[in-house]
Amino acid sequence: MRTDAFALRHIGTGENDLNHMLQTIGVDSLDQLIFETIPDDIRLKNELNLDEPMTEYEYLNHIQELGKKNKVFKSYIGLGYNPAIVPAVIQRNIFENPGWYTAYTPYQAEIAQGRLEAILNFQTTVIELTGMEIANASLLDESTAAAEAMALLFDVRSRDQKKNNVTKFFVSEEILPQTLSVLQTRSTPLKIELVVGNHETFDFSKEFFGAILQYPGKYGQANDYTSFIAKAAENEIKVAVAADILSLAKLKSPGEMGAAVVVGTTQRFGIPMGYGGPHAAFFATKDEYKRSMPGRIIGVSIDVNGNRALRMALGTREQHIKREKATSNICTAQVLLAVMAGMYAVYHGPKGLKYIANKVHASAHTTAEELNKLGVYQTNTSFFDTILVKADAAKVKAIAERNEVNFFYVDAETISISFNETTSINDINQIIGIFAEATGKEFTPVKILLPSGRITENLERTSTFLQHDVFNNHHSESQLMRYIKKLERKDLSLNHSMISLGSCTMKLNAAAEMLPLSMANWNNMHPFAPIEQAEGYLTMLKKLEQQLNVVTGFTGTTLQPNSGAQGEYAGLMAIRAYHLSRGDDHRTVCLIPSSAHGTNPASAAMAGMDIIVTKTTPEGNIDVEDLRARAIEFKDRLSCLMVTYPSTHGVFESSIIEITDIIHENGGLVYMDGANMNAQVGLTNPATIGADVCHLNLHKTFAIPHGGGGPGVGPICVNDKLVPFLPTNPVIKVGGDQAITAISAAPYGSALVCLISYGYICMLGAEGLTKSTKHAILNANYMKARLEAHYPVLYSGEMGRAAHEMILDCRAFEDNGIKVTDIAKRLMDYGFHAPTVSFPVAGTLMIEPTESEDLAELDRFCDAMISIRKEIAASTKDDAQNILKNAPHTLAMVTANEWVYPYSRENAAYPLEYIAENKFWPTVRRVDEAYGDRNLVCSCAPIEAYM
Repeated sequence: MRTDAFALRHIGTGENDLNHMLQTIGVDSLDQLIFETIPDDIRLKNELNLDEPMTEYEYLNHIQELGKKNKVFKSYIGLGYNPAIVPAVIQRNIFENPGWYTAYTPYQAEIAQGRLEAILNFQTTVIELTGMEIANASLLDESTAAAEAMALLFDVRSRDQKKNNVTKFFVSEEILPQTLSVLQTRSTPLKIELVVGNHETFDFSKEFFGAILQYPGKYGQANDYTSFIAKAAENEIKVAVAADILSLAKLKSPGEMGAAVVVGTTQRFGIPMGYGGPHAAFFATKDEYKRSMPGRIIGVSIDVNGNRALRMALGTREQHIKREKATSNICTAQVLLAVMAGMYAVYHGPKGLKYIANKVHASAHTTAEELNKLGVYQTNTSFFDTILVKADAAKVKAIAERNEVNFFYVDAETISISFNETTSINDINQIIGIFAEATGKEFTPVKILLPSGRITENLERTSTFLQHDVFNNHHSESQLMRYIKKLERKDLSLNHSMISLGSCTMKLNAAAEMLPLSMANWNNMHPFAPIEQAEGYLTMLKKLEQQLNVVTGFTGTTLQPNSGAQGEYAGLMAIRAYHLSRGDDHRTVCLIPSSAHGTNPASAAMAGMDIIVTKTTPEGNIDVEDLRARAIEFKDRLSCLMVTYPSTHGVFESSIIEITDIIHENGGLVYMDGANMNAQVGLTNPATIGADVCHLNLHKTFAIPHGGGGPGVGPICVNDKLVPFLPTNPVIKVGGDQAITAISAAPYGSALVCLISYGYICMLGAEGLTKSTKHAILNANYMKARLEAHYPVLYSGEMGRAAHEMILDCRAFEDNGIKVTDIAKRLMDYGFHAPTVSFPVAGTLMIEPTESEDLAELDRFCDAMISIRKEIAASTKDDAQNILKNAPHTLAMVTANEWVYPYSRENAAYPLEYIAENKFWPTVRRVDEAYGDRNLVCSCAPIEAYM
């Protein structure tokens, strides 16, 4: 046994288990199983052309050496990214803790109460600092949040505005450049006309439905927008504000100015810059717009005993459920980073946030005063953290870079300098010294920060914020450490048991992949640093793109999309650009099988496409003849097909090449949804099946953690036809030679967590990646073999095999009074998170074990499901006190003096022997979903509630 081989540690099932598993499945070898699972005509003939695998030790040495090629200068670039201090207690107990980063999206609320409380804290922080009424659980980055704000304002136009087709949207010239680029991308297919200009000269024409302003502006100017927003309201124009979250501890809130929507990033609340992400964006609005709000909202509800319980509120906010009627395709938040940002607010409290904001402002003010003495004049009339000075940019740049300092150079004689919480007196003197050298003047070093400020009186914040108990009680490390641990204990994550969610691929997030995220050479890089300073990053990112090209069989990759849904959108926008480049602007029809994930039609709608849904057969496969008929019917307008492979039903459809040929013959391209890529890597690939573009979920197949619902990364890989159209960035040029505008804010999206996937591929190599895929298929078919005698398996391949996942049909159990939700809740008593519930078929469970689970864990899960099946058999429709109906059973319930149920406490809490060794207790009973929607509360209780 080669103990230094990473594959040995990543793949759970060992060689000693293999014969037993194959016998259970009914095949002689693993190769026979793969032959019976994947059609032979799409099997790869050669091994993936990748470097030899590294050991964990070799990889960590490699990544440390590569990191040294990143020159991490002092960064005063700003533009929405600032150095931040990650409190060590948060870094160690959340950022580096698998109890937090391996959790899944909190769809099963009863075993996610800790994370839900942490996100509620985040929402409360956002609501109170922005002065708004409601906030969501985070979005992907500031720029895409701004695009969501535009889409919301477009959606809530007045009846007259819709009737008169009012489509103009005003964008302040103060907006961040990357935000303008994303707004251009998102507005074009929706036929929204952007008008960029000066807010002071805006004419408030009736032709406009909305506007967006930057607060403070991109180069630091802080304006009071109260009168602008009031005048806009008189003309039925609703205003969004993109705001700096830290500035709001000192500046008047946008809510007090009358804003309809406030967006931004919480990166500077204790999140590393990481060369662009991941960072949690925020989105806050008025209560009246909650039905149009993108993303997820965490709300306060009650459980069946009337106790306080948290949950994901307003299910329709998962906009992909609305399919082609969606205004957003959001399917990922940035939960792990939102948890960290919310905990930063908990740790510092309102007084601490004010202190930090005051120090940042004082640093900017002090520097401005000293530079004025040198004749380097500051031009902003009011500012928070960013000053704009006049000087010889070329001369300053040469001196600054020699001193390992980055400013932002607006033009030949204008320089922007953004200050942050890490800025010290020594840093200020270094900055002044650089300008003194550039001007040939002497200066006297600063010893203290100036107390007075440069914020006009009308912009000073007077309202209070974060008066809740939670933000005023955890300021010592002991207090916060225990609070974090208290919340962690309420959540079931991968460090407790397998999470067998079909389509979501909850696999091992190896420690060796995660460690580099804490290395300063990697996590302190500004995404707009000069590229010659980012050699380590660019080497790693380009290598990862090449690795993904090899895996997919394609020739080009962009890492920019921040989620799978964003990857879908990017792929469709590349297809759209391809058709437009050929003069085929009429090619707008997108064919989507009825079995597709809901983000597919939502993404197509956002890309301005006309959606035609095609039929599926009773076996769950694409109806090829119906597809052919639709492709021929729309051949003159056909843009593309969106297809998931293997299918959403967990089957490798043998007709896939015929399907892609039909699309190509009729002038369209094929987009492959890569959600199920874990069953393809090393065995087949999107290029082989005839796709033109696919997205990959790096947070699924390539081992980035789900983080409780994000971070996600959804790069797209494309063939030669689409390489020219890969997206760019307005600050750092990336993408193709006919690039579409930006998909997300940073040039390489969430670059920091791309290190994880890079490590995953480097340490597994070709053989390890292929073996992982085979074992994912092995584990799924082993579970299928064990469970199909107890539960009907809804779909199988032509030879009776599942791909990497399977669907158990639970609809017949309703005759016993048991719904699929009851099974999901009862699994909690057995120590497991439920598989995917009621997707893609209502009343079913979709199970995906992944390759990283061992045989003992697979058996424990199967034993639990078989035991539950016996409980179902013993159930009757009129049994109100059924053990499944009462699930989950909490510790308080089982230890109460009174026990009124017809089954024993032991059966409730310890139905199988293994549970006693490692019991996980849900902290609330079943949550009342309807109550939470009727009484939507999405922030912490006011201070009076604690009295």
